[in-house]
Amino acid sequence: MARKRKQDITLEGVVIENVAAEGRSIARVHLQEDDPESPKRILFVEFAVPGDVVDVQITRKKSNFLEGRIIRIVRPSPHRLEAFCDHFGVCGGCRWQPLPYDMQLAAKQQQVYDQLVRIGHLEVPEISPIIGSAKTVYYRNKLEFSASARRWILSDEDPEGLDDSQRCGLGFHVGKFFDKVLDIRHCWLQPDPSNAIRLFIKDYALRNGLTFYDLRNNCGLFRNMFVRTTDAGQVMLIVCFGEDSPAILPMLEAIRDRFPEITSLYYVVNTKLNDSISDQECILFSGDDAIYEYMEGLKFKIGPKSFYQTNTDQALELYRKAREFAGLTGTDTVYDLYTGTGTIAQFVSKQAAKVIGIEYVPEAIEDARVNAAANGISNCSFFAGDMKDILTDAFIAANGKPDVMIVDPPRAGMHPDVVATILRAAPRRIVYVSCNPASQARDIALMSEKYRITAVQPVDMFPHTQHVENICKLELC
Repeated sequence: MARKRKQDITLEGVVIENVAAEGRSIARVHLQEDDPESPKRILFVEFAVPGDVVDVQITRKKSNFLEGRIIRIVRPSPHRLEAFCDHFGVCGGCRWQPLPYDMQLAAKQQQVYDQLVRIGHLEVPEISPIIGSAKTVYYRNKLEFSASARRWILSDEDPEGLDDSQRCGLGFHVGKFFDKVLDIRHCWLQPDPSNAIRLFIKDYALRNGLTFYDLRNNCGLFRNMFVRTTDAGQVMLIVCFGEDSPAILPMLEAIRDRFPEITSLYYVVNTKLNDSISDQECILFSGDDAIYEYMEGLKFKIGPKSFYQTNTDQALELYRKAREFAGLTGTDTVYDLYTGTGTIAQFVSKQAAKVIGIEYVPEAIEDARVNAAANGISNCSFFAGDMKDILTDAFIAANGKPDVMIVDPPRAGMHPDVVATILRAAPRRIVYVSCNPASQARDIALMSEKYRITAVQPVDMFPHTQHVENICKLELC
């Protein structure tokens, strides 16, 4: 059933059994050299659906697992859907388009269980059913698009027939290729006018001979762009350039004139080796300095560097559940760690006596303070700095011992020093919100000497991807 040609190994008629971690699916197979009596090896396959029968080329071979790619679908699964995006299979996002949404949710529910229980060995009560997203397309309020002088060349294109301008692209990085960008014609993640803005900017840059960024050589004018939208119809655009140039202002004027609906237009000159703008000056070219989102009567200012959950509707579901898990009585001192623009802090402020928010990005903290003042909230205080440096025993002594902590760290989770400080502070309840159940399980294991998990609630923030948000309620033993 298996045949080997040179270094290639192809397996025919592989039956896909289930969905696995990292957006892949799994099968169990023997290679030709395997003992037929030996256990089958696990094979991870991208873009497969349980029930598919496929021919697979092995791309990675290890002693205990294999990785491969589909070269032919022999018989599609009865569950398989037609991918709705023309870029599916090349673009690194939305990998689960062929998978029905109920199966996506089941896989994410299982992922939470696996990370907390099967891998993390934590004692967990029954996990609540995942909260699905009402929108499965056009659900994001923020996207970043990268410009490249060396775009990804599609399989039906002749590289030799392309001139320099035809090699330029504006879109998303291709998985496993740090310097390649897939030129995107239409993206299904963000509502209008996101696609129109991106296409206009690319066309303008090409028509006017502007150089696209070359990541390998760190040169080129047009580098990347961010589009942020709100439910109220506001649009923020941030255009980033790899060098200063007289061509910048005419480009921004053209964008402003073509899209009067852009309420906040910024630009950044970024000459460093990565695209992050957190340490860069964002220069307001036209419009307001911020856009605003609304949630349960609260108004939140979002600046160019502000963190705000990228699925607005699901953020409301997430915050409501976090507030429920917090179980506030009106007399509590609450610490909101990794507060961003203070959304959760202000969301729970009516049920608390005092809320302390801490965040790394100073601009986000400034927005949090502005938000609190605009919302008439006087019991929230916000502090900027590295969490492990700010959250110390002395800080807690000065600001009050927490009754409840809400933590929402980045994917890497919490620094061990932060966990140690939390354990010494010993709040009676911790609400741990995480975009990575693996790091969440690791951190909770460090706190298991004092805390037990009493509730778990997954939330799907990103349909058609493997990513899942999860909330754990921890009670002091």
